[in-house]
Amino acid sequence: MEAFNEFLGSIDHHEHRERTKEVMGWVVENFPSLCPELKWNQPMFTDHGTYIIGFSVSKKHLAIAPERAGIIKFADEIKEAGYDHTKQLIRIPWESTINFSLLKKMIEFNMADKADCSTFWR
Repeated sequence: MEAFNEFLGSIDHHEHRERTKEVMGWVVENFPSLCPELKWNQPMFTDHGTYIIGFSVSKKHLAIAPERAGIIKFADEIKEAGYDHTKQLIRIPWESTINFSLLKKMIEFNMADKADCSTFWR
């Protein structure tokens, strides 16, 4: 999590900072083999040099970016969780609960799907 200290410190709203810290801490705890990195001023996790999942914050939501393949694979579950999404990211309103089960599935999918990937992006 040290890689994210500066990023977390830049989040002005205390509750948003704590929520973001909680989610990223959950990833660290549940996927200790992933490497926490800050690239393009965005916190993300990589595996053998390939992107697995990233996060960003806005005034209205925490965004989770599992790449387009993850959005397509889990589109129905994302909608069932009550989250909005684009082609590249999922928007979780600050007042919503985090569906950690869905987050786990997305990370596991990307790790398995990109196990032999030699590039950063798909």
